[in-house]
Amino acid sequence: MIAATFVVAVLFTLALGSPVSRNMQVHEKRDSIPNGFVARGAAPLDQVLKLRIALKQSDPAGLEAALYDVSTPSSPNYGKYLTREEAASYAAPTAETASAVNAWLTDNGLTATPLTPAGDWLGFEIPVSKANEMFEADFSVFDYESTGKTSIRTLSYSIPESLKGHIDTVHPTTLFARPTTRKAPIKYVPKKRSIAERIVTRAGEVDASCANDTSPSCLQQLYGIPTTAATQSSNTLGVTGYSSQWPQTQDLQLFLSKYRTDIPSSSTFTVTDLDGGSDPQSSDDAGDEADLDVQYTVGLATGVPVIFLSVGDDNSDNIDGFLDSMNYFLGESDPPSAITTSYGFWEEDVSDSIANSLCNAYAQLGTRGTTILFASGDGGVSGAQSTSCTTFLPTFPSGCPYLTSVGATTGINPETAADFSAGGFSNIFPTPSYQAADVSAFLTTLGSTYSGLYNASGRGYPDVSTQGVNFFIGYEDAIYTVDGTSCASPTFASIIALLNDELLAAGKSTLGFLNPWLYSTAASAFNDVTSGDNPGCNTNGFTAGTGWDPVTGLGTPVFSALRTAAGL
Repeated sequence: MIAATFVVAVLFTLALGSPVSRNMQVHEKRDSIPNGFVARGAAPLDQVLKLRIALKQSDPAGLEAALYDVSTPSSPNYGKYLTREEAASYAAPTAETASAVNAWLTDNGLTATPLTPAGDWLGFEIPVSKANEMFEADFSVFDYESTGKTSIRTLSYSIPESLKGHIDTVHPTTLFARPTTRKAPIKYVPKKRSIAERIVTRAGEVDASCANDTSPSCLQQLYGIPTTAATQSSNTLGVTGYSSQWPQTQDLQLFLSKYRTDIPSSSTFTVTDLDGGSDPQSSDDAGDEADLDVQYTVGLATGVPVIFLSVGDDNSDNIDGFLDSMNYFLGESDPPSAITTSYGFWEEDVSDSIANSLCNAYAQLGTRGTTILFASGDGGVSGAQSTSCTTFLPTFPSGCPYLTSVGATTGINPETAADFSAGGFSNIFPTPSYQAADVSAFLTTLGSTYSGLYNASGRGYPDVSTQGVNFFIGYEDAIYTVDGTSCASPTFASIIALLNDELLAAGKSTLGFLNPWLYSTAASAFNDVTSGDNPGCNTNGFTAGTGWDPVTGLGTPVFSALRTAAGL
């Protein structure tokens, strides 16, 4: 607490005695405009920009060490999570960094506001004319052609040479992130199929119709998910929503009345809004993604309080609110025990500095006992969605090593990889130690296949999978089916939420950052998926096989085995 408070105080009270040198150096640049964007001309000089500066964190290596210390089952500190202030102390800038950057801003007539508990992000407003001068930039207007969405960016910017060791990035400047939108098909369901025939799996008998369509009952049968209600009110499950996706209470009630008749159809969720977010309730406002995410958390994590974070378009983080949502959770004294997100980006659209900043935010939440889960993407080896490519395109945030990435399967007895399940290897983050042996084994089997198309030394994803095809949802007052890894992430998050409930009831800690546990103690608690691939980029993609693979990860969960691995 003392360290974090001290740094923020310094930020606004100290200034260097002499002005910062104008000896400028290019800090970040792009050689060309990214595909899909079109330049429309210079930005109006009087247009006010909301910019942010990420300051160099004082101890990112210490943050990683602390995360693994509380997340590795063999550690004596396993489950002994940090406070908000303790986690923030690793991300806080040094007093020297805070003073130097503050002096520079003051010299330019700017006042910044801290945006995080650690004080590692500062926000300020500045007219384009001043920004062009201060950063030796050329801020221009760009349109994203497929949506018409307009943004103001520059292809390069500079900072004083003396601040090179103090500033990670100025944002948004050179980042051109394609908007996160759902493109998976949504299909109307005229009637429910018969479920008379049953098939035996590792978890027990499963209705034969589950091979074609997926409901909460199918997932409960397939993975052994309990139907009894959770009891611990402190154990909450967070669901993030972006891109004007709003869950409808009426759609949830319709869904529960058909597929969870054993619980009250009045079971619901709470809404927290951020950046002008909301949750209007009319069929015209229904969001298929939001409906899906809420229905398969409320409808699977029976009795666990579900919180929907509605992130609006009033964000200045220009990465669809991802920075703002993580900063919001970091500021909470009691963040959710697990958070699931069904959105993501192509990694190549996100700068290394922004990717590292977000990844470290996930690490901070992990040190506090929060599980972070992301859908891996729906484009196979071509990334977030199917697209043309000549090399494999990893997704972000799934390539971050401090979260759990969830892929998708289809069919039963056996399950096979869904062909859209995004998986591969990060071009930013190296292979973490917890999965090094598994990745090495896969690469040995793969041999020289696809050599040069992917980064063999990168963090591999996904980590796990669940079903992801033909999920029933209530949408616009009717029943539809949807596909995607966005079906799988809330499913796995619900399993973790139920395990957390049992752990808390037993007087134990929540699972927190999962991966060191998943790849060790819990590795045998999965159904190994050994068939299917994830085509893209004019290839068949990677192939699922024995052990971990970059299509389905470690496989699909067996709840009873996960309970045992968690010490229950």
